[in-house]
Amino acid sequence: MNWLLVIAGAAVGAPMRYLTDRAVQSRHASVFPWGTLTVNVVGCLVLGALTGAAEGAASARLHLLIGTGLCGTLTTYSTFSYETLRLAESGAKAYAAGNVLLSVAAGLGAAFAGVTLGTALWG
Repeated sequence: MNWLLVIAGAAVGAPMRYLTDRAVQSRHASVFPWGTLTVNVVGCLVLGALTGAAEGAASARLHLLIGTGLCGTLTTYSTFSYETLRLAESGAKAYAAGNVLLSVAAGLGAAFAGVTLGTALWG
């Protein structure tokens, strides 16, 4: 029945991703994919916090629900790749390079911050 936990998390994460992306993008006139960056960084933070939590505080079931289900559908490597490619193809190479650098740096930073936060709160 573990797969039900993944499905439940995914049922929340996928709409969150779509709605967050649309909300963020509607507030920016730029071609830069701020919505995708936002969901990916938030997902890194949440997964980091879950990872930093002590074994008793974050059970295997919680990892399936939040880590695999929610974070797996909230974040999107494929959209990040597609949007970066489209930026480069359209001549916005600086935006494409910035997207790669900012996504990697912010994602790693959020993951480290999440681990620190998870360890402090539940470790």
